[in-house]
Amino acid sequence: MTVLVTGANGRPGAAVIREFARRGDPVRALVRDPARAGELAELPGVRIAVGDMLWPESLENALDGVDRVLMISGAGPLMLETQVTFIDAARKAGIGHIVKLGGDEGPRWDSEKFRSTRSHEQIQRYLLASGVPWTILRPSQFMEVYFEEIPDIVEHGELRLPLGDATLAPITVDDIAKIAHAVLTTDGHEYTTYRMTGPRAISMTEAAADISAAIGRPVRYVDVSPAEKRRQWIEKGYPPPRADAFVQLFEERRRLGSAHVDRTTHQRFGIAPTTFGEFAARHAEVFRGSATYQVTPG
Repeated sequence: MTVLVTGANGRPGAAVIREFARRGDPVRALVRDPARAGELAELPGVRIAVGDMLWPESLENALDGVDRVLMISGAGPLMLETQVTFIDAARKAGIGHIVKLGGDEGPRWDSEKFRSTRSHEQIQRYLLASGVPWTILRPSQFMEVYFEEIPDIVEHGELRLPLGDATLAPITVDDIAKIAHAVLTTDGHEYTTYRMTGPRAISMTEAAADISAAIGRPVRYVDVSPAEKRRQWIEKGYPPPRADAFVQLFEERRRLGSAHVDRTTHQRFGIAPTTFGEFAARHAEVFRGSATYQVTPG
């Protein structure tokens, strides 16, 4: 069986590729630029395929002989067009199963109201109507997004986010990768949605305490206004539409207050969910500012 992972240079895609390599299973990794494949090209069993999800003609070789696809792309304004174009190309190529990585903010969240989540819903409807067997993976917030706060953690000892006393239940991409590997290499997952979160809901005060314990230096949570955080994102070089989408996202998380926790998918696949404290300890050098990390794509 041949598996293709798109978006292989991004955080979740690269984590899935590494999981395949760790288990000794072959996998094909789709990238637009082979020069950026980096360490993925050196992993055992990984074949680099070159193509652009927006240009079907460039995907013919990448899709040739593929049985199952994990579909991931950047979360920017072109995500909807990118993924529906890819679904059409995959259907034309006779792909037997598309696994889509989406997102999930919990049962109280109205995904249609927010630009950061609405596109995922539109893509999922298109996939369900495509006639191609599908599986949807819907993880909560990635723990890895806290790497974005490292400059403030290192320089000021502060975790600055516009969340008030709200709690979140973040999940590490390594857990997502283990689940994705299981779905892509075993049968019986068609027409199923798998929701997943971290093992518990945590406040940002608790997240700061976990980071502090991991790096051996005080880190405190500072509740900032959405407007102030937007200004910081813009100064970091975030495109304004992306900063605005993040403001919407954080304002709604703040309004809802408490996060929903769902361990059923971890239990279904026999995977012990990673706590935020374990994640912070595993990446202590990153949080200290002494190791490199992958930023969120623009």
